Amino acid sequence: QVQLLESGGGLVQAGGSLRLSCAASGRTSSIYAMGWFRQAPGKEREFVVVTTWSGDRTFYADSVRGRFTISRDNAKNTVYLAMNRLKPDDTAIYYCASASRYFRATPESYEYWGQGTQVTVSS
Repeated sequence: QVQLLESGGGLVQAGGSLRLSCAASGRTSSIYAMGWFRQAPGKEREFVVVTTWSGDRTFYADSVRGRFTISRDNAKNTVYLAMNRLKPDDTAIYYCASASRYFRATPESYEYWGQGTQVTVSS
C-alpha cells in the first residue's frame, strides 16, 4: 500500500501563491504516476495535473496551465504543487493520488489518495 499526506493548504488572497506538498510512504516503488485533483463544494472531483514518478511526462489541466507547477523530490518521496496567480475559482479541497499503471486524468486510474488539504482564495 501507499500512504499519501498532503499539506500546505490555507487562505490566500486572489493573485497570491501557495505551495502544496504530498508526502508518499509505504510501497513507493509501485508508484508510476502522481496526480493532483481538486473538489469544490457541490462539484465533482476535477483533474489538476499528473506527472510520472520519474518526471519524464507531465500534463496540466487547461484551467491551471501556466499558473501551477508540479515538481518532485524523489529522495523525500514528495511531490509539490506550486500555485501562482490564484483565483477564487481555485478554491477547493486538493487531493494528491498515486497510480501504479496509468498516466491519466481520470480519478478512477488512481489507487491511493490523500486526505486532502483545503485551499481558499478570497476575492
